[in-house]
Amino acid sequence: MTGYGRARKTLNGRDITVEVRSVNNRYLDCSVKMPRAYIFAEDAVKSLVQKNVSRGKVDVFVTVDSLGAEETVVAVNEPLAKSYIAALKKLYDLGGGSWVKSSCYATDLARLPDVLAITKAEEDLDSLSADLCAVLEEALAAHAAMRESEGRKLAEDVLGRLDTIEAITGRVEERSPQTVAEYREKLLSRMQEVLQSTTVDESRILTEAAIFADKVAVDEETVRLHSHLGQLRELLSAGGGVGRRKLDFLIQEVNRESNTIGSKCSDVQIARDVVELKAEIEKIREQVQNIE
Repeated sequence: MTGYGRARKTLNGRDITVEVRSVNNRYLDCSVKMPRAYIFAEDAVKSLVQKNVSRGKVDVFVTVDSLGAEETVVAVNEPLAKSYIAALKKLYDLGGGSWVKSSCYATDLARLPDVLAITKAEEDLDSLSADLCAVLEEALAAHAAMRESEGRKLAEDVLGRLDTIEAITGRVEERSPQTVAEYREKLLSRMQEVLQSTTVDESRILTEAAIFADKVAVDEETVRLHSHLGQLRELLSAGGGVGRRKLDFLIQEVNRESNTIGSKCSDVQIARDVVELKAEIEKIREQVQNIE
């Protein structure tokens, strides 16, 4: 199932934005993209995604903007600065000039390599990781809401197709006894034609009709078909994560019963109904691939 969620919050002087995108996938495949400075929180982010999403190709995008400069510290490398001053004094001495402190300006020293060191203040990594996850939770909630909305639409579509299958199965059940009666009439007509007589052994007709009826009887298949359709409705109406394996299994059984009905019946109308039945089953099978 596809889904998208976005959340943005300002926590502890940081503007944190998290986006979650997902597409259908057989297993859970989570990818996290975030600033390198915050890569330490990647495992916590993935763990939270795993708790909320059971399967899908999930991409998480994290951006962090610092709102203040309190995190940055400019420090003077005093030993190095003193070494530079001593070296400059020695150069003056070698050149025959007179050294005075004013000869070395602070701005000149600041331009020398590594005199000034810019470092980040010590951060509470656990606290920062918790802030990222707090924003991620909101993004995942929005992501889940979108997926639930899509899931309801998918369930409605599948339930509608189950109604169609029920109607088709009802037509098959209604038509099946008629095929036996038509077979009996056709058999009687042929026997009269072959024997060229109007007197035909009625018991023979009844026996042949009974054998035919036993061959084409689909009562057991339609009963099981109704049962499978009922279980599918229960699963889809229960809400929450349905479980694709259960749905796949039941749809496989529905398809099996429809194949049996098609192989038993030689009637043209029932054959058409079975084709329509299998078309609806295939559409449901495709939709189920997107259901979690």
